[in-house]
Order: sequence, then C-alpha cells, then structure tokens
Amino acid sequence: MYSEKVMDHFMHPRNVGEVENANGIGTVGNATCGDIMKMYLRIENDVIEEVSFKTFGCGAAIATSSMATEMIKGRTVKDALNLTNKAVMEALDGLPPVKVHCSVLAEQAVKAALSDYYTKQGIDPLPIVGPVMNDVHEHDNLGE
Repeated sequence: MYSEKVMDHFMHPRNVGEVENANGIGTVGNATCGDIMKMYLRIENDVIEEVSFKTFGCGAAIATSSMATEMIKGRTVKDALNLTNKAVMEALDGLPPVKVHCSVLAEQAVKAALSDYYTKQGIDPLPIVGPVMNDVHEHDNLGE
C-alpha cells in the first residue's frame, strides 16, 4: 500500500521540531481528516537555511511533511515556491489515492510559511505565493 520511501519518512522523519529564530511559520489543517501541519523556516539571503515541521496526523501526513522539508532545505525561496504536491508524491514513489490530500497539505504548509515570511518583511504575499488553502479537501472538490 505504501512505498518504502513513505514508510522510511514515516518511521524516520527528517527535520522534526521547531526552528529557533524562524522567520516564516505556517500552519494548515484539514477538518475532514484531522491532519494539522506546522512548518518552520529560517530564511537568510533568500535561501532556506533551516526548515522543520510538526505534524499531527496519519503516517502519510508525516511522510509528506518530512519529504517536503528535505526538498526545500538549502534551496532558494523561489525553488520552494515551485514545490508541488505532485513533486512530493513522486519523491515518495507515490501515495494511495485516499492520501493524496496529505501531499497537498505539505505543499500548502510550505506556502503558508512563505506567506508568513513575506508578511513579516512587509510584503504582500498574495501576488508572490498565491492563496493558501487551509482545507485541502477544497482541492479534492476541484477534481485535481
């Protein structure tokens, strides 16, 4: 049902916890399934120097959070803005259809943290980051 990579990131998640002096923090949740992700970023000179997460949810939610942090750590903000749920799923060698929303939640947690970062810089995040979906089942209703 789950790939070896999903199981590895669930059993041995990377970058768990809080980042001290985080300058971007984003929280997204899903009332339908109960998953909650909080993403912490420390960005310096447009590079994500540190990233971590706290996730309350199923194994797929933990695995997608872990993989998303690995995919943006040490990368530029622009790279992080281009992170998609599909890229997270591919990096994990796929997810069962009923768990795709976990990858969307991971993408949205990164976007929420980046939105917070821009807001703290006095910059309107909406034109840069776009809207952040708090309930990823809205995504499911779009047929994506």
